[in-house]
Parts: sequence; C-alpha cells; structure tokens
Amino acid sequence: MIKNAEPERTRTRFSRIRPEGLCAAAAIITLILASPSRASDPQPYAVTFPKSGDAAIDKLASQTSTLVALRTKSPVGPFALVLRARADQGRLQSVLDSAGYYDGHVAITIDGKTVDDPTLPQIIGAYSGATPIPVVVTLVRGPLFHLRTVKIEGAVPAAARATFGLMPGDPARAADIVAAGQRLQSALLDEGYAFSKVSGPHAFETPADHSLDITYTVTAGPRVDIGTVTIAGLKNVHEGFVRRELSLKSGQRFDPNTIESAREDLAALGLFSSVRVVPGASLGPDGRLPVTFVVTEGPPRTVSLSAGFATDTGGSLGASWTHHNLFGNGEILLLSATASGLGGSATNGLGYNVGATYTLPAFLRRDQSLSFNVTGLKQDLEAYNQTAVQAGSTLTRKLSPHWSANIGVLGTVEQIQQEGITRDYDLIQFPFGLKYDSTNSLFDPTHGIRAAATVTPTESFLAPSATFTILQLSGSTYVDLGRPGRSVLALRALVGSVQGATTFELPPDQRFYGGGSGTIRGYKYQSVGPAFADGNPVGGTAIDSGTVEFRQRFGKSFGAAVFVDAGQVSATSAPFSGPLSVGVGAGIRYYTAIGPIRIDVAVPLEKNANSGSAEIYIGIGQAF
Repeated sequence: MIKNAEPERTRTRFSRIRPEGLCAAAAIITLILASPSRASDPQPYAVTFPKSGDAAIDKLASQTSTLVALRTKSPVGPFALVLRARADQGRLQSVLDSAGYYDGHVAITIDGKTVDDPTLPQIIGAYSGATPIPVVVTLVRGPLFHLRTVKIEGAVPAAARATFGLMPGDPARAADIVAAGQRLQSALLDEGYAFSKVSGPHAFETPADHSLDITYTVTAGPRVDIGTVTIAGLKNVHEGFVRRELSLKSGQRFDPNTIESAREDLAALGLFSSVRVVPGASLGPDGRLPVTFVVTEGPPRTVSLSAGFATDTGGSLGASWTHHNLFGNGEILLLSATASGLGGSATNGLGYNVGATYTLPAFLRRDQSLSFNVTGLKQDLEAYNQTAVQAGSTLTRKLSPHWSANIGVLGTVEQIQQEGITRDYDLIQFPFGLKYDSTNSLFDPTHGIRAAATVTPTESFLAPSATFTILQLSGSTYVDLGRPGRSVLALRALVGSVQGATTFELPPDQRFYGGGSGTIRGYKYQSVGPAFADGNPVGGTAIDSGTVEFRQRFGKSFGAAVFVDAGQVSATSAPFSGPLSVGVGAGIRYYTAIGPIRIDVAVPLEKNANSGSAEIYIGIGQAF
C-alpha cells in the first residue's frame, strides 16, 4: 500500500482506481435507452495511439489494451464498446504507473467525445454499423517519479542484501521496485532461510518533488538444513534405486536450486509422469526441514513407430518396444526393428536392422550407466552389400549438465560384397568419446551447441587384416535471430580421418562416404568421394562437410528452410582435400506436438557420375 506524505492528496499506487463522475453512469444508461436496437449489434472501430514521447510505453500500452487485442477477435456493440474503453483507462493507467509516471493520466475518446460524455449515445447511434468509429487513446505521462529513500527493515545477510539492486535516485518504476523485493526473497532462500519473508514494498509519495519513499520489511527466520527426505508414491520402482539417484541428502543446507535440480534428476529417469517437491511447513524435531518428493509412476512399457523417406535411400519403417523398469531399478530393455531400402536410387534391395539394448542405470555411481547391445543388420547399397552381427557394451558417465563421456567395446562379424568381390571381416573396436549438448530441444533446437569427439581404435582380423584408428569430430550450433524460436540460423560441421590403414585395407563399411541427409544434401547417399570405373562409390579415409541452414516459422504451424551443404571425401587420410561438392536446397516444415514434419528438396551444383538431378528428404524433426 502506498501512502501520501501530504494528507490532502492520499492516493494508492501500483493499482490505481480513479472514480469517474455520475455522468458516466448516466451516459451508459442513456445509451441503452436511446438505442435499444443497436446496443448489441457489433460496431467496428479503429484505435489510434498518439505518441507519448516514450516508445517503450507506447508499445506496452498497445500490447495491453483490450481495445486493440479484441478489436477483430471479439466485436462488440456500442454499449460494450464504451465499457471496454472505460476498462482500458484503468488498465493503461497501470502502464503509466509501472513506468514511474504516477501523475500521468489516460484520455480515451470515441469520435472525439470522452467516454463519460452524455452525448456519446447519439453519436454512436448515428453510425451505420459498417463505418469504423475512431477511438483515440492518449497517454499523458507527466513527470517521472524517482526514489528518494529506500529502506530495508530487519536483519538481512550481506550476501542477500548485495542482490537488492535498488538505490535512491533510481526511477520509481513499479516493475523495478517489485523485482528488487523478489530478488531479496530469492537470495534469502538461496542462503538457506527457508521461512524468510519480504513484506512490501510500502511506498510513501511526495507529489511536490515527484518522489517515493520505499520501505521493505524483512523477516529472515532461521537458517535451516534439509531434514528427513521422504519419497512418496512409489509402486513398482524400488525406493533404494530412487534414493541412489536422488542428489538431495539429509544434512545439506536448504537451497531451492539444489532441491529443484534433484527433482529434475528424478524426472529425467523416464520412470515418472510427474515429480513434485513438498517442503515441510515447519521444522522437524531435529531442527531441520523435512522434504517430501511425491512421484507418480508412468507406464512401464512404451511402443513407438518411425518412418522416413528419401529419394536416395528410399523409405524406412521402424518400431520399438521399451520396458523402462524391468526389475524395479530403472533397468531399460529396448527391442527395435527397422526395414529400410524401400525403393531409393542408392539402394539395390531391402535391408533391415534388428536389435536389443539393455541398460543398467546408476551403475556403480548415480551418474553412470552401463548398456549391452546386440544388432543384426543387412544393407544392399550401391556402394556395397553387407550382412552383419554386432555385439557390444558401453559405459556412459554424465560429467555435468551438458558434458558426458563414454567408452565401450564393439565386436562385429560381417560379410561384405563390393564390386562382385565378397569378403568376411571380424572386427573388434574400442570407441570412446566426449559429448557436449546445451540445446533446448531434441527434434527442433533453436539455441545452444551440440558437439562430439570420438576416437575408435580398431583391429580387423582375417584377410586383409589391419589395425587402424577412426577419428571424428562433429558439431552443430543454433542461433536465435529474432523472436524466440521464430528465426534460427543453424550450422553444422563434420571432420573425420582414418589413421593407420589405406582405403582398401579398410572394410568398406568403415570408410567415409559423402552425400545424403547427414552430409551433403542434393547428392545421392554415399555418392561423394572416390569412385570405381563403373561410377559406384569406393569410400575414403577422410571427410569434411559443413552446412548453413536458415529456418523461419510462419504463424503457428508452418515454416520453411533454405540451406547450403558442402563437403569433400578423399583417400589421403587428410581432410579438406579432394574435389568440393556443394548442394543447395529448400524445404517446408509443419510443426506438431512431437516435432516438425520436414520435407526438403536439394540439388547438386555440380553433378558427378553417380548423382541425380535432385533429392527429396522427408522425416520428423529438423535435419540436424
């Protein structure tokens, strides 16, 4: 509540109410009686905001006005138009107050008459109902008020007081005054004062010098630690597993950020449809604050379907079944099957990928998981035909909210035919990598960075045998150029090299290939790089590629993209060598709840012996 230092002018600020004269009520009654047939017929109107001298206030007033927001969405009759204008006066007065112009006022006229003018009914009634009535909203700012004194009553720790950020002489903007109190409250909670309370602000106005005196009353209360941590709502998930995953422990200093981080960790397990935190209303017998996590278990099994199409790789159809809590400790069993090569200019027949993955979360420590996988696959491509069985294991550790590392072992037994020659390969690989991800979405990122570095030492047995290492570095970044998520510049890059073996010492599936949606769109899958005499891809020992893509949304559900891809594949183990291939294209997007449906068309700027005239790519989610 704001009190006036001068008794004759006591007023309330931040939520001002200005009584209008009895003539306003009389005008409305007259309007109803004078034109009953027109009182409910929609009356179009046009709204004008003369410049007040402060562009920010003018913009906020236009965004706040119901006269503007509802002009076309909710047409009104003459009577309701007057009521809407009168309501806007109070609403827009709050806009002036929030900016510190407490002596300002709002004047709204309809066809030049104020909203309480007794002649307004006849004026509105004279319009045909097809001609818009001019409505003018004038904001008279008046002098800008400043803070004369700023007081905090009550004991406040120095660290919390440092976040306050409000000083005498600052403009008396309501938003800044309220925000300072909120910062002080948040700082106290972060310092462990769970029962702290910041009251106010109480403001005293001195109109003569256009100033406000602001006082906040602070009750810090005791600084507390976390007491008993209870987990409620468990049915099939073992409590011991949840406690191992829970980062919040009894005895820690109370901190809302730490508690929220613990809640997010539990939600990220994929076991619960909801996770709520309920702090105790008072301290427990041990003098600490009890905290309860209330969880609701989600369905333990899920089924998902996938589909995609590209003119080079053809269509693909996939399905997977996942059990998220196999034995009660969050164990994940994933069974999947995908049919591929359904048509396509870069394929010669149908292929498949059938696999199973079993993951143990919290393996040895809460931020670490161990997974085992078995995969059977078949590919019939222009580059080679492959039939393989793979089995491996991967240990993954989360290093921070954005960083993770992994190390694993993978064994492969395969038979590959290339250019009419069939060879058997047995491989053992030891991939390890480092990943970074600060993006805000899996399927439609609009800001952040993704990066990955992998090193894969490999031993290839049988003839020809080889020992080699695959090095790969990839990344993408997303720059939000305008309104959040509306205009996005997306960039990606890939660099790879094989060390220790020549092209033909490598199994064909371990070589690098360019072309397709993952590298250079517009060129057929695997068509960029060295080729045999018949034009079929050989593959290489080095690759580099990059993409620049601009994405723009239109309205709620539609969008478009334009892009340029470029890259090279060579047999020298040195990236950035060999002929450069460039593809350009454009696409449309339809945004759904699960991600955008994407259709892209790309063309090669310079055709090679194995490329077509254009390629089409259809899928769910952005290209990268």
